Amino acid sequence: MSELLLDTHIWVWYAEGIEDRLAPASVKLLDEARRTAGLLVSAISVWELGVHVRKGKIQLSAPLRDWVDRALDAQGIRFVPLDAATAVESTQLPGEPHGDPADRFLIATARMLRASLATRDDSIIAYGKTGYVRVTPL
Repeated sequence: MSELLLDTHIWVWYAEGIEDRLAPASVKLLDEARRTAGLLVSAISVWELGVHVRKGKIQLSAPLRDWVDRALDAQGIRFVPLDAATAVESTQLPGEPHGDPADRFLIATARMLRASLATRDDSIIAYGKTGYVRVTPL
């Protein structure tokens, strides 16, 4: 199993233990990846989460900064900072990628790391079917 880069919503649901959002098979897959290859969380997901919390679209079980520190400190989770190469990659994705800038960064990060992007986003899943990025639909 390769490393899984978590889409922001998957990260939040998994870290919060929101069982009605993730099927038991998905949780099992994430748990296994966390113990073996590892789970990746991009800096763009931290940013995106902060934006959604500020707008009141997401409520977390702890204040944002505390929640992020705790979620990134969990065993088997690796934080992936943004870098110039990934920023460039996000602007030059082949085909017809997702239009959302955060999702473009996630796709670019997955491509650069040769990781699979774990998501439930239909647009990203469809883009993955083109072969330009590996996707693990959850």
